[in-house]
Amino acid sequence: MDLRKIKKLIDLLDESNLAEMEIREGEETIRLSRMPKGMPMHAMSAAPAPVTHVHVEQRPQPSAAAGGRQGSSEPEPAPARDMPEGRIQRSPMVGTYYGSPSPDAPPFVKVGQQVKAGDVLGIIEAMKMFNQIEADHSGTIAAVLATSGQPVEFDEPLFVIS
Repeated sequence: MDLRKIKKLIDLLDESNLAEMEIREGEETIRLSRMPKGMPMHAMSAAPAPVTHVHVEQRPQPSAAAGGRQGSSEPEPAPARDMPEGRIQRSPMVGTYYGSPSPDAPPFVKVGQQVKAGDVLGIIEAMKMFNQIEADHSGTIAAVLATSGQPVEFDEPLFVIS
């Protein structure tokens, strides 16, 4: 996608009351989100944080000529990991995961803790923006799969909620 279009989208987000927008154009997706006021900062730098977060994702088209397992339409198996039963809460973006609002504060959630849909589970920092990760359903935290201060990928499992 053209950088001029992205700049115009950022300006549109700045001028609106929207907190987040996602635009799809063909195989490209652009997601812009604004950090809520009063969000705790882990590593506040001297420079002010930018107003928006831009996530550009390109989805590759499946190709019959692609290497790998011939004749199989199944994706490669995920690495074996002992995970408890429950629904997996995944990362909505690439960034650095933080399990607490500040280094000396207690974590947002612990294994065995009851959560309701909308409760804050952690924060992902992306491009100096801190984005709250909220529970998408109610239940009990069965596992915290991410390590605070470590990078996470888009769609990476962060929590298991049973």
